[in-house]
Amino acid sequence: MITIGVLGYGYWGPNLVRNFAELPDARVVRVSDVRPDRLERVTARYPATKVGTSANDVIGDSSVDAVVIATPLHTHFELGMAALRSGKHVWMEKPLAATSDQAARLLDEADRRGLALMVDHTFVFAAAVQKMRDLTHAGELGEIQYYDSVRINTGHFQNDVNVLWDLAVHDLSIMDCVLGNSPVAVSATGLAHIAGSPENIAYLTMFFDATVIGHVHVNWLAPVKIRRTLLGGTRRMLVFDDLEASDKIKIYDRGISVNASADKLALMRVGYRVGDMWSPQLALREPLHAAACHFIDVITAKATPMSDGHAGLRIVKLLEAASQSLACKGRPTSVGGGTHV
Repeated sequence: MITIGVLGYGYWGPNLVRNFAELPDARVVRVSDVRPDRLERVTARYPATKVGTSANDVIGDSSVDAVVIATPLHTHFELGMAALRSGKHVWMEKPLAATSDQAARLLDEADRRGLALMVDHTFVFAAAVQKMRDLTHAGELGEIQYYDSVRINTGHFQNDVNVLWDLAVHDLSIMDCVLGNSPVAVSATGLAHIAGSPENIAYLTMFFDATVIGHVHVNWLAPVKIRRTLLGGTRRMLVFDDLEASDKIKIYDRGISVNASADKLALMRVGYRVGDMWSPQLALREPLHAAACHFIDVITAKATPMSDGHAGLRIVKLLEAASQSLACKGRPTSVGGGTHV
């Protein structure tokens, strides 16, 4: 039985507590939050769970095996490092840290102590994303040409991070999982429409060493909610719509063929192939539940999490570069990169 202490019971905390509380091999023994009214809700639903306003009480409790951190981004490094130094396994809400230096230090500390450090890249555990990864790595789509996603809705403005750090992190983690290849440079543009607030709309373009281009559009001011990703390959193309109740993935047997005469390039012809569309059957499961199960399994087996500190560091590096580019009105910014699988 793995005992869990949860830090933060705000927007995402209730979902985390619920999922870990439902696991047969885990038990949520403590929850902390700075707001007493939130703790009252914990007590009402989970009367056996200890509550308090001090994160240090949770981190310092010798009966706690793992600490789940769902607090604002600027607290991630301090709380994560304290938990690791206390010998606790750590689940960190996305993104891993506010800077790549902090992320790297958390990763090093976890490795040095032999502790699990898992980042809550929840969509990585969605059945649809796992199917996208399997199809891509098996070559079913051919050579990948582009990754294009839209994640927009009205509201849930953040005060401490811009829309890239809030919403785009989901798409970047999906792309990281599916492609297995990191961008070498990014260009980001965006705008804050509320004075004194972070950017609420942004467009992020990513460049790779290979003939792949990535693009993410995120927006807190859209009149509709869209969660859609297009993945284009030389053999097939794929659409992932997370808002679909069923048929979340649709695969299109469509593409082009290019024929050119070696001595008469002007005679180049582009042929269009239009074939069938089908939707693979996917397992019905809540991604967060799958992620929570995975975390417990990782601790028990002393294994490496699928969304480990290395994945978290890659995403923070991308977000850092995107923020630098955003501040320079889209100037391409290097992030390093290369294959990671």
